[in-house]
Amino acid sequence: MPAHKIVAVMDDLCANLQEGGLAEAARAIMTTDTFPKAATRTAKIGGVEVCISGIAKGSGMIAPDMATMLSFIFTDAAIPAHALQPMLSKLVDQSFNCITIDSDTSTSDTVLLFATGQAVNKPTDDPSALADFRRALGEVLHELAMMVVRDGEGAQKLVRITVDGAVSNHSAKRIGMSIANSPLVKTAIAGEDANWGRIVMAVGKAGEPADRDKLAIAVGGTWMAKAGGIVPGYDEAPVVAHMKGREIEIDVDIGLGAGRATVWTCDLTHGYIDINGSYRS
Repeated sequence: MPAHKIVAVMDDLCANLQEGGLAEAARAIMTTDTFPKAATRTAKIGGVEVCISGIAKGSGMIAPDMATMLSFIFTDAAIPAHALQPMLSKLVDQSFNCITIDSDTSTSDTVLLFATGQAVNKPTDDPSALADFRRALGEVLHELAMMVVRDGEGAQKLVRITVDGAVSNHSAKRIGMSIANSPLVKTAIAGEDANWGRIVMAVGKAGEPADRDKLAIAVGGTWMAKAGGIVPGYDEAPVVAHMKGREIEIDVDIGLGAGRATVWTCDLTHGYIDINGSYRS
């Protein structure tokens, strides 16, 4: 990267800082994104209102574990770094690290949280005093993560996958991501095909403990398969109607334990091929 080109304009950029510039920054970091991504929340710390604002960039090559997703979060709260870092890490694991667009990763995945201390709250690292701040930060991160998935390259549908009954939360997440990253599942969703067999396949390939005869699959709240077979009297009509929507919900019960996880993805359409078949860095 020609770093000298960036360094050469830093003084001018600093001289022109102004309120409202965050919107320009959100647009400036876009690549194949179709819209800028920003979110804001307020919280109380010791009775003092503080603000949290964040921006994000991401549309393709998204499976945060070093992907091409960038997010910058700013707060005027006075909170020490040793209190912010574990809070951010835990909330990122529940938001950005639970999304995938295409399972591909690169080397520029970044989430940074800046606390300017401009608010007049008394600096604190007390978890109870920071409870409302933690809530607001989690909401900002989740909203930005959902924007990234909604803007997946060529995407038409947002897909929520919840896995229950796994042997552990870690196992549930691995199963959920296996479903979320399956091209067969994602293309079935794009084609509005209520094919629960593809979901079963993705559970199996996750390499996590699972028992066919205890597995249950639901789409849009309608249970399609239980105990290793189709639900007696299963009516596909409500599932077909759900599949035609823009937000798809898939529930999987492994039936082996108390592990639970929710992940989000999008469908895989011809648009993804069109973008990446002609895209050059």
